[in-house]
Amino acid sequence: MKNKKRMLRLFLAVTAASAACLTGCGGGQAADGKIQIELIQYKPEAVGIFEQLEEEFNRTHDKIHLTIESPNDAMTILKTRLIREDYPDIIGIGGEINYSYFVQADILADVSDYPGLASIKPAYVDILEGLEFVPTEGTFGVPYVANAAGVLYNRTMFQEHGWEIPTTWDEFLVLCEEIQAAGIQPLYFGFKDTWTCLAPWNALAVDLAPADVCRQVNRGETNFTDEYREVAEKMLQLLQYGEDGPFAYGYNDACTAFANGESAMFTIGSYAVPQIKSVNPDMDIDSFVMPGNDDADGNILNSGVDLQFCVMKNCENKEAAYEVLDFLLEHENLQTYLDNQNAVPCKDEEFELASMLDGMKTFISEGKMADYQDHYYPSEMSVDAQIQTFLINQDVDAFLAKFDKDWLRYNRDIIRMVEDYQKQHGSN
Repeated sequence: MKNKKRMLRLFLAVTAASAACLTGCGGGQAADGKIQIELIQYKPEAVGIFEQLEEEFNRTHDKIHLTIESPNDAMTILKTRLIREDYPDIIGIGGEINYSYFVQADILADVSDYPGLASIKPAYVDILEGLEFVPTEGTFGVPYVANAAGVLYNRTMFQEHGWEIPTTWDEFLVLCEEIQAAGIQPLYFGFKDTWTCLAPWNALAVDLAPADVCRQVNRGETNFTDEYREVAEKMLQLLQYGEDGPFAYGYNDACTAFANGESAMFTIGSYAVPQIKSVNPDMDIDSFVMPGNDDADGNILNSGVDLQFCVMKNCENKEAAYEVLDFLLEHENLQTYLDNQNAVPCKDEEFELASMLDGMKTFISEGKMADYQDHYYPSEMSVDAQIQTFLINQDVDAFLAKFDKDWLRYNRDIIRMVEDYQKQHGSN
């Protein structure tokens, strides 16, 4: 318990000062006697659909009143409320390092007894378990939707030129050469915004590095210099097929350029499609898995849990919280969310997916996917900025050496925790 409290303090201290002036709305019993369930979710772009779901739930449920909050800075507000021990009943967050801290801090309820969990694709449950700093008994999140990242492409342009979808790295490079020979720019990056550097990085890393490489490094079993070398080298190879001066153009520039046909492909995730379509609503976009491997069978879809629901440990009405989750997971409600957000369902049922996911459907249906590597990276390490600097300087050895050094620096508490766990439970 001491380690868990220390981890929670470490996690919350980062934002405590800046969040001190923020307030959240607490739950409680409704005046009409209904059970009051409060859900805070972190996706401001989904406010409209959650307002619709909230209204529908309250219209169809007599004993429970649901309040869904969708603040612009949800994670900061949530951390503030945790400091004050003012817990909501359910939180909707992504599957990334914040979730890892919450699990370690022991503030999430074990939902392994939730019947609806059986309907979730095992691959996404495994992704969440992989985010735990050390193995923790129980299940602490119900995956709701995911996103997918690889390569978006202009389907109309591909059809007009007869270009084939590549399945290996060599085929991908040959395709880029063919596109260039046709007088068209193969790729757009928009690397001025550092976070965009993570898109191709993650997509290549799931093909070329172990899915649990970060956990392996924390256990002292390997290092990033060995595991990330091929990822770094192939990132450099891609640069020759992108725009001149990719560090002068940001995400919005890249979306606009791709929408206007200035490139045949865009190394980004499905989440970029709404922005692209705002420029060119009629654009026919499809996607394919980054073919980073020399063997097509080694390619894996880069997909992570974009939104999951976690019941807080202090929730006084767990059965009512589960009824809310049942409602959100109903086929019609989940399909409405998918249509609104162009998302990938974590539930193992047949859903209608957005057309820009056509090229990834096989991977999705087979569960052949791995989480975004950056979901394990501490924010203090600024890996996105490190990748941008590396792509500018093009020094693979220096980049990898710094990556290993900074990892040990910014993960020292987690590494110590892993060491303590191994002493108590063995190295397996």
